[in-house]
Amino acid sequence: MHGSLLSAALIQLRVDPDEPVAERRERAARMVREHAAADLVVLPELWPVGAFDHERFGAEAESAADGPTAAVMSAAARAADVWLHAGSVVERAPDGALFNTSLVFAPDGALAATYRKIHRFGFDRGEAVLMSAGTEPVTVDHPAAPLGLATCYDLRFPELFRRLVDAGARAFVVPAGWPEARAGHWSLLSRARAVENQAYVLACGTAGSHAGVPQAGRSLIVDPWGEVLAEAEDAEEQVITATLDLAEVGRIRDTFPALKDRVL
Repeated sequence: MHGSLLSAALIQLRVDPDEPVAERRERAARMVREHAAADLVVLPELWPVGAFDHERFGAEAESAADGPTAAVMSAAARAADVWLHAGSVVERAPDGALFNTSLVFAPDGALAATYRKIHRFGFDRGEAVLMSAGTEPVTVDHPAAPLGLATCYDLRFPELFRRLVDAGARAFVVPAGWPEARAGHWSLLSRARAVENQAYVLACGTAGSHAGVPQAGRSLIVDPWGEVLAEAEDAEEQVITATLDLAEVGRIRDTFPALKDRVL
């Protein structure tokens, strides 16, 4: 990282139901280490289990602080000396409740932040009934600038992103398990959240299929004007990279101060 410049690598990891979870953790860790040149590495939503593999949520639930995914990802962040948004896991809280919880690790391997997904998808099925809802927006104090955290379906709720802007966020990190059926919405909403908040969006999807639900893939990095800096070509496993100038967020907000005209 040089001043306000931040290099980001989004790992569009493939989730294969035939691959043992422990092997996928180690494979994800290897990919993180392979991108040690980046300042920030991002993994997708619920990649240890698959975002639509609801029947396995209970069996794969783990502690966000010291579960097997946290242990492997902490070690990977430390080995690569990177900030790592390790996507999300099915967290089992001490009272037994399940949450869709994102994990962010500092370069020394310390757990810097967790975010429990606020908006659960499913319309009274799947995640919406199996998991509890988070209640608090979360930002991460990255050295370059505060990063706002959101997850997949959260992308459809602009008021959350306004809260994150008010908390200082200059970029949003959005891991997802977004289905191919609504791939157009994924790209559109990622660009909309960038434009309306004059902030970068790093949207990291998965490859493969979750419990028979084909994934959209198409991870993308969007600048504060809504221009796409990098985008995955399809839903195959791949890594996209871009360098963000987080000082540009302040310049844009000063020269085109739309956020100052907010009324509600």
